Amino acid sequence: MNFIEELQWRGMIHTMMPGTEEQLAKELTAAYVGIDPTADSLHIGHLVSVMMLRHFQRAGHKPIALIGGATGMIGDPSGKSAERNLLDEAALRHNQECIKAQLAKFLDFESDAPNAAELVNNYDWMKNYSFLDFIRDIGKHLTVNYMMAKDSVKKRLSSESSVGMSFTEFSYQLLQGYDFLWLNQNKNCKLQMGGSDQWGNITTGTELIRRKTGGEAFALVCPLITKADGGKFGKTESGNVWLDRRYTSPYKFFQFWLNVSDADAEKYIKIFTSIEKNEIESLIKEHYTAPHLRILQKRLAKEVTTMVHSEDDYNAAIEASNILFGNATSDALKKLDEDTLLAVFEGVPQFKVAKSIVEAGVKAIDLLVDNAAVFPSKGEMRKLVQSGGVSLNKEKLENQDQLIGTENLLNGKYLLAQKGKKNYYLIIVE
Repeated sequence: MNFIEELQWRGMIHTMMPGTEEQLAKELTAAYVGIDPTADSLHIGHLVSVMMLRHFQRAGHKPIALIGGATGMIGDPSGKSAERNLLDEAALRHNQECIKAQLAKFLDFESDAPNAAELVNNYDWMKNYSFLDFIRDIGKHLTVNYMMAKDSVKKRLSSESSVGMSFTEFSYQLLQGYDFLWLNQNKNCKLQMGGSDQWGNITTGTELIRRKTGGEAFALVCPLITKADGGKFGKTESGNVWLDRRYTSPYKFFQFWLNVSDADAEKYIKIFTSIEKNEIESLIKEHYTAPHLRILQKRLAKEVTTMVHSEDDYNAAIEASNILFGNATSDALKKLDEDTLLAVFEGVPQFKVAKSIVEAGVKAIDLLVDNAAVFPSKGEMRKLVQSGGVSLNKEKLENQDQLIGTENLLNGKYLLAQKGKKNYYLIIVE
């Protein structure tokens, strides 16, 4: 597999330095991507550069994931309008371990192959490097004029913000440049990859290597991913879409990919999966013969959810979707964990009922009219029950006077009422 050709048809190359392709054709090459460790989980915004490393390893080259422990203590000015919070070492180490576990789903760290992936943390080589040594060894090789010409610096200095730019942030590109130099000298790393907003920082590294050692180094960046409507990729109303199930449940993760537009699905299936070119082309063709079937979205959601979580999580997400939109049984409903249950029924009307009412046993008709206003009147409810149009927890309610007790609650706390086919109501008992 030719790495550059693979990235080109997937739409994943924005800019690369001349000679990059020749270097990769010449020998097994190590390349790195920097990952900001400010959280203990990656979000889908990180996935583009992680997929670049994945394709790089599939092409027979060696991927290095660099956790920016030192640079994470400073903050990268690229695309930011303010400085970020700084982390202590304990938090950084915790975040590093969590991120490595997530990366292991994409990259092979364990094999003894020469192109096994490696994880490094720049804090390890920066923590004992004194300021005086750093400015003497590294700072003298790059002029202030060179550093000021970078877009990330120019934007911050010319912005109307009165905050300006601290020396700490100004020095960021020197630190990132030194990372590349260190990896070049210690890991024979000749290529750095990232998003197009990183081009300035990455080329500072290639320039530093050239000036300090006379060696060759290369840069390759991918486009920043946007949505077809111009909105920011990976952001929802509730914030980032995380890879860790504690922050974004597998069901919500699956739903994110399932609900992207046709134009975005066509772009994302190339970027976020390892499906081969021929198969993707036939999927796109098939999709546009019947767009309402959402063939691209379904395949995209399956591939990414299975890769990030597992096949079981993907199947559970399908089952959960069927509860709301299909003919799922009460057994499927009872299998849902609390987070998924709440995610599935996030948009439906909710009523809170005191636990004491249900503990004592309450008639369905009293519960759904007096305690939770699912029906405006008992007469209306009786009529619908008689015609078979009322269900509780996906089971048809045969008798409006049926007693409801705590044994009927889902997860010991919830009751799902259904009026007709499409009207759901979640009763929360607490």
